[in-house]
Amino acid sequence: MGAEEEYEGGPDNLAEKLADIDEQLADQRAATLRATLSDYELDDEDTDLLAGTEQGEDGVEYLPALPVVAIVGRPNVGKSALVNRILGRREAVVEDTPGVTRDRVTYKAEWMDRRFTIVDTGGWEPDARGIDRSVAAQAEIAIDLADVVLFVVDAMVGATSTDEHVVKLLRKSGKPVFLVANKIDDQRHEPEAAALWALGLGEPYPVSAIHGRGVADLLDEVMKVLPEVSAVAKQEIGGPRRVAILGRPNVGKSSLLNKAAGEERVVVNELAGTTRDPVDEVVELGGKLWRLVDTAGIRRRVHLQQGADFYASLRTSAALEKAEVAVVVLDVSQPLSEQDVRIIDLVLESGRALVLAFNKWDRLNDDDMENMDRRRYLEREIEQDLAHVAWAPRVNISALTGRHLDKLVPALETALASWDQRIPTGKFNAFLSELVAEHPHPLRGGKQPRILFGTQASTRPPTFVLFTTGFLDPGYRRFIQRRLRELFGFEGTPLVVNMRVRERRQR
Repeated sequence: MGAEEEYEGGPDNLAEKLADIDEQLADQRAATLRATLSDYELDDEDTDLLAGTEQGEDGVEYLPALPVVAIVGRPNVGKSALVNRILGRREAVVEDTPGVTRDRVTYKAEWMDRRFTIVDTGGWEPDARGIDRSVAAQAEIAIDLADVVLFVVDAMVGATSTDEHVVKLLRKSGKPVFLVANKIDDQRHEPEAAALWALGLGEPYPVSAIHGRGVADLLDEVMKVLPEVSAVAKQEIGGPRRVAILGRPNVGKSSLLNKAAGEERVVVNELAGTTRDPVDEVVELGGKLWRLVDTAGIRRRVHLQQGADFYASLRTSAALEKAEVAVVVLDVSQPLSEQDVRIIDLVLESGRALVLAFNKWDRLNDDDMENMDRRRYLEREIEQDLAHVAWAPRVNISALTGRHLDKLVPALETALASWDQRIPTGKFNAFLSELVAEHPHPLRGGKQPRILFGTQASTRPPTFVLFTTGFLDPGYRRFIQRRLRELFGFEGTPLVVNMRVRERRQR
């Protein structure tokens, strides 16, 4: 009797059992490495991260997404001061000048043993211009991506027309909203808060963000409606996957949506910049439903734009933030430009999955000398300008004729599968151990940084955290990313490798 016959199923079953043993050994080694972290200084975020990487049957189990509380309101009503009061420390910049906060800024907060994410936003104003419009757009995105909204009003000023505009926006969102009457510094001012009932958002909560008065009562009420797990930050189950179609003007984005939809869904014209607002359409491709969003062409840097182009770029950025995967459309009949590269970099910064669609390929079908030269130059441009996204799936299509449009679906599925991919902690640490043994980090100042432990903190995009004894060179982190792609694929998704440098505890 052969050795393999001792196992039911023959050699294939033997290979599976050996693989299981290897996986168990990897898990044991990861547990040992993790135990050594107790000798190093760890903060609360480190503890939360490690608590979310317990081994389950299928690898790693992750902590559910923390619920999100967004703080919105017009400029200079005390939003950042309220953030600081909730956090219990001075994190957000506070000045008497309106408009200090511009971007959405997130912080981890805790109240009554409940942890949640708090989002500070810039002041919202209707009909804003220039950078103020950009700030307002960020506040609107924050409302969409929140579980609960705190609407802050300056009670000493009372409700303004701007506040009434915000109320309409909040009602449309359907999110639970708490009306916060700020700057009620003592009991004498409480009647000022009562006047805010007229906004129609229910009972105003009188608080003083500067002095802390009433903030505890407000948070107690917020905790009653705040979900245990975020309904917006967690992975959506089912439903069409969201695909943003990006590119510079006149590369064929709208033609691509029309061909996929099988109808003239959006206006197509040779005049560049026809599309202004993002247009979304649920279409069937490859037997599946997809929500495609046609966006305005990005002409140049946002701060150099004016008028409708400026607002179109803002709405394009917002559409990208709500998407899961971006299809960047490139015109093969024109040389790749700095603008094309900047749009791709915008996708990378957003952390979305990426597919490159080389459109108007039918123009390069002829075997005349001019087309052959263009194909040769195109390959050279791809090697030089797109080397940093060599991992992105490439599809050669003709949006006008529909040629090879069916190949877009496998590329999207590959990119999204990579975007969602998780590596068990044991397997990841086995990978790190082998990599460090073959290629140790070079010495820095006579010392060699060591990787103590690694874990995949999240997906969408895959984000890895390395606990180290010193700073890892950017080149070495890129090397780790390349090896991750070689071993685990990750085709079509950016990878994030973060470090947490920790020092040994003092004995």
